[in-house]
Amino acid sequence: MNAKRMDDPGPKRQDSYQEFDASELYCPRCRQAVPVRQRLLLVLPEGDKFEYLCEYCSTSVGTKLARVTKPISLIV
Repeated sequence: MNAKRMDDPGPKRQDSYQEFDASELYCPRCRQAVPVRQRLLLVLPEGDKFEYLCEYCSTSVGTKLARVTKPISLIV
């Protein structure tokens, strides 16, 4: 019988996800979890910075930095 050890992780697996996007966050103004929309704030060398806004009152409820997978190369 060929039993597999419990501490052996086996073949390496890729993550089943890369990034998350929030669909609801807590809004301090509305005092409840609310649907949010994403707005691009900045384009940075390390990635794009997004802001999450409450759909009801447009209060900023969070930010996210979406990291670039490949380094940016500049041609001068």
